[in-house]
Amino acid sequence: MLLCMASNQQTRPGIGELAKDIASGRVGVVMGETGGRVQIRPVGGGVEWDAMPDNVVAPGAREELSARVAIANGNSRSRL
Repeated sequence: MLLCMASNQQTRPGIGELAKDIASGRVGVVMGETGGRVQIRPVGGGVEWDAMPDNVVAPGAREELSARVAIANGNSRSRL
């Protein structure tokens, strides 16, 4: 019998996914990796910042919802 157990190890968000930099507390979109650092762009656009890979995690449910609302609001403003 094969049992599947949940892993306690979290995987880091991939390119194009929302991520939280726990060092700064900011949430953004992962743009890539360069020089051993993860590049993250603010949800509303702007200049990317570099984060240490160990500091990049998936955002919590509230943070993700807030980020997705900001994206939707930005998209609706651009159509005006």
